[in-house]
Amino acid sequence: MAIPQIISKSFLSRQNDLLFIVSILAVLGTSGVLLGGIWDSASHALKIPDSFWTIQHVTVYSGVSIVALAAAFGTIISLKNRKIILGIIMLLIGSLMQLGGGYVDYNFHEIYGIDGLVTSSHLTIESGLLLTSIGGFLTLSKFGYSKTKRLVPFSIVNVIFSVTWIGFNLSLLVGATMLCIPVYDLFSSGCSVM
Repeated sequence: MAIPQIISKSFLSRQNDLLFIVSILAVLGTSGVLLGGIWDSASHALKIPDSFWTIQHVTVYSGVSIVALAAAFGTIISLKNRKIILGIIMLLIGSLMQLGGGYVDYNFHEIYGIDGLVTSSHLTIESGLLLTSIGGFLTLSKFGYSKTKRLVPFSIVNVIFSVTWIGFNLSLLVGATMLCIPVYDLFSSGCSVM
């Protein structure tokens, strides 16, 4: 048997295992984004000076990078696996939205120093976060529960927190001034809608 055939057969036989690893990385990367975002919010509460290159933002974008790499790898190996492709596409689009929004957020921080809670870059990042959390749940759901039972709670919490996060910020968009007054002290960097 030729070496390319051996590699191909070995790779194809492990494709399911590799896609499971992609699912794990997507769920854990999304959890990292959420934890970094919560940490960033806590640092606002503690009045820690804000810039783009804080450890909290690095944590967020490390999680996004993990999801993006997992999604890119998952896209390559799942082209023939139709049952998981929707989740992989959501992971890819969501992580690209977060990276694009992160680039805009970086530029916003560079120009203005500090940014408001509801900005176009934050809403893009949060929308991408929602897509990656749903994509992680969908990819994970394609494997048996006995294999995923320890990760399913993380995946569900990711979806719930992502929906809550974007819902909160969209509520600020609707009632900006009245809703920002109670949370202005927490986000002293600005609960403004920009």
